[in-house]
Amino acid sequence: MPDKYKHVNYLWNDEKAAALGNDQVALFLYRSNILGADLRITNFGGGNTSCKTIEKDPLTGADTEVMWVKGSGGDIGTLTRSGIAGLYCERLRSLKKRYRGLAFEDEMVALFNHCIFDLDSKAPSIDTPLHGLLPFKHIDHLHPDALIAVAAAKDSQAVTREIWGDSMGWVPWQRPGFDLALNLEKCLNENPGIRGIVLGGHGLFTWGNTSKECYENSLQVIEMAAEYIEQKRQKAPAVFDGKKIESLPAENRQSQAAALIPLLRGLCSSEQKMVGHFTDNDVVLEFINSNALERLAPLGTSCPDHFLRTKIQPLVLPLAKDENLSDTKSIKENLEPAFAQYRKEYAAYYQACKHVDSPAMRDPNPVVLLYPGVGMFTFAKNKQTARVASEFYINAINVMRGAELISAYTALPRQEAFDIEYWLLEEAKLQRMPKEKPLSRRVALVSGAGGGIGKAIAEKLIAEGANVVFSDIHEERLQEATSNYNADVATYAVADVRSEKSVEEAFKKACLDFGGVDIVVHSAGLAISKPLTEHSEQDWNITQDVLVKGQFHLSKMGTEIMRKQGFGGDIVSIASKNGLVAGPNNVAYGTAKAAQQHMTRVLAAELGGDMIRVNTVNPDGVIIGSKIWEGEWAEGRAKAYGIAVEELPAFYAKRNLMQAIIRPEDIANGVFALVAILDKSTGNTINVDGGMAAAFVR
Repeated sequence: MPDKYKHVNYLWNDEKAAALGNDQVALFLYRSNILGADLRITNFGGGNTSCKTIEKDPLTGADTEVMWVKGSGGDIGTLTRSGIAGLYCERLRSLKKRYRGLAFEDEMVALFNHCIFDLDSKAPSIDTPLHGLLPFKHIDHLHPDALIAVAAAKDSQAVTREIWGDSMGWVPWQRPGFDLALNLEKCLNENPGIRGIVLGGHGLFTWGNTSKECYENSLQVIEMAAEYIEQKRQKAPAVFDGKKIESLPAENRQSQAAALIPLLRGLCSSEQKMVGHFTDNDVVLEFINSNALERLAPLGTSCPDHFLRTKIQPLVLPLAKDENLSDTKSIKENLEPAFAQYRKEYAAYYQACKHVDSPAMRDPNPVVLLYPGVGMFTFAKNKQTARVASEFYINAINVMRGAELISAYTALPRQEAFDIEYWLLEEAKLQRMPKEKPLSRRVALVSGAGGGIGKAIAEKLIAEGANVVFSDIHEERLQEATSNYNADVATYAVADVRSEKSVEEAFKKACLDFGGVDIVVHSAGLAISKPLTEHSEQDWNITQDVLVKGQFHLSKMGTEIMRKQGFGGDIVSIASKNGLVAGPNNVAYGTAKAAQQHMTRVLAAELGGDMIRVNTVNPDGVIIGSKIWEGEWAEGRAKAYGIAVEELPAFYAKRNLMQAIIRPEDIANGVFALVAILDKSTGNTINVDGGMAAAFVR
C-alpha cells in the first residue's frame, strides 16, 4: 500500500492499530496523529477528525450514537483524549429544527453544549455539525496543499470532476458553520455513493466505515490531486512565471537574515513586541525569487486557516538581496515607508469591511515578510505562533503554485476574509486565551547556562515566559540543560565569551532563532583561589578574560542588536560580593568582579538614553549546585578560612545576617526582579547573599 503514494506519507501501521483493539476512539486518535504528522496534509491546528460509536446512555441505559470530534483549538497531530468532544448524534441532528438561517448562525455554537455526552469534553468547535450531519462512522476534514490548490483554482468545480469524475462532491466557498454543514448533507443526498467533498477555497471532507478505511480514502484522494498537479507541472514551461532573481548562497542568506531580523522585529513591534522566525527553504525561495511574486503576493491566501495565522497578505521587502545592511539608519529609513503603507492598507481593509459589531482593529503590522533572494520572516506573539505562521504560508505557496499550474489562483474576496478574521466566535476564542506571562515576547541570551547559576537563570526566565538561548563553552552541558525544552522555547549556542567572533555567532543564532535579543545575562565564570605569589599570569589573564572581557563582548553585541530593535532591553552581570569586599587569596577573581561591577555603572550611564538598563546581581556563598565549587576554588576558600571543604555550606550560611543557604535559584530570582519588575532601575546592584553587612553598597 505505501508504494502507491508519492506525494503523501503513508504512516498507518497495522501492528500499532491492532494493539488498540476495537477501541474506535483510540483508532480515531491514532489516525488523527499520523495525518497531522504530514504538513502537506494539514498544518498545526488545522482540520479536524471524528468517529461515531455506540455507547450506553448514562441516564437511560439505552444504546445511543455518540460522535467524538476534535475540540476547539486542538491540533490533530498531537490530539489526545482530553482534546476531543463527545456529543449525542441525535441531539446534534435535531438542531436542524432550531436553525434560523445564516443571520443567526453563530447562536448555534452555544447549543452544541446541550448535545454533550461526555462531561469531560473539550469545547466543541464550529466545525462540529459538519461531522455530525454526515452519517459516516469516521470522517476527516483536512487542508491538504494539493486539495486547496484545486479548491482555489478559478475553475475548481470543473477540475474536481476532471480528477475524480462523479466520485467526489463539490460545494462552493462558505464560511464554516451550521449552514455549511447543511450544504454538505445536501451534497451527499444529491450524490449518493461519493467518497468525499471538495470545499471551494477551503479544503476536503472524506470518510470511511473504519479508521483505516477513512485514512486510506483521504490519502488516495489527496494523492490523485497531487499527481494531477504534478503532471501539469511537468508540462508547464515555468513555475510562477519563471525565475526573476537568483538566491544568495546559503551562508550569505543566513548572514543577511541575522543582520536584518532585529530591525524588522522592531518595525513589526510598533504596537506590541513580537518574536521572530526565519526560513529559506526551497519552496520559499522558488516563490519569492519568481516573476509571479508581485502579482500573487498581494492576492493573499485562500484557506481560512492560512490567513488567520498569516494575515490577509505578506509584505514584500523593498531590498536588494545583497543590500549592505551595516548602515542601520539608512535601511530603517528605506523600510519604514513600506511598513507605514502596509499598516495604512490594513486599516483601510478593516474600515471597508467592518460590521457594526466587529471587534476593534487588531495590530496592523505584517506577520509575513518576504525578502527576495534571501528568505521569509514571520513575527508573532511567541516562537511557536511565528513558526506556525511560516508553515502556513509555505502551505499557501504550495496552494498558489498548484492552482496556477491548474489554471489560475483565486483568493477569497476581502469581505469573506474579513468575516473570518474578525468573526465574533474567533474573537471570543482569543479572549479566552490565558494571560501572558511577565516575560512573554522577550528573548534572552544567558552565558554560562550549561549549569549552576547560569542554568538556573535560564530556567527561571523560561518559566516566566521568555525564549532563551543557553550559551556555554561546554556543548555537552548545553545539550543536557536544554533537553527538556523544545526549539520553540529554548536553543543553545556554544560560545567562548573571551572571543568576539564566538560571541557574535551566539547572537546570530539568537537572531535567527527568535528574531533578536531583549535580555543579556553574563553568568559565565570561573574562580581561582590562591595567594598573590602563587597566582600565575595565566591565572590572571583567564579570569579577566572570562569575567571582564566576556561581559564587554556580550554587552557590546547585545547593545548593537537592541539598538536595531529600538525598544530597549536589559543587560545583567552576575558578579560577586568579592567585588565589594576584600578577602584573601583571590586577587584575580576579586579584581575582575570589581571591574564587572564598575563596567555595569559605566554602561548604565551610557545606554540609558537607549532604554537599555544595565544592572548587577551579586551572589555570595552559592555552593549547592554551583559549577565553580566543583573545582579547586572550594579547596582554596576552605583553606583560606581554615575549615574543611564539606563545612563550607554551613560556614557560608552562618556568616550572613539571615543565616540562609543561598542557591542558584535565588540568584535567578534576583535577575527576574531586575528584568520583569524593576523597570525603572539601572546602574544598580542587588545583593543576593542573605545579608552581608560588609557588602552593603550604601
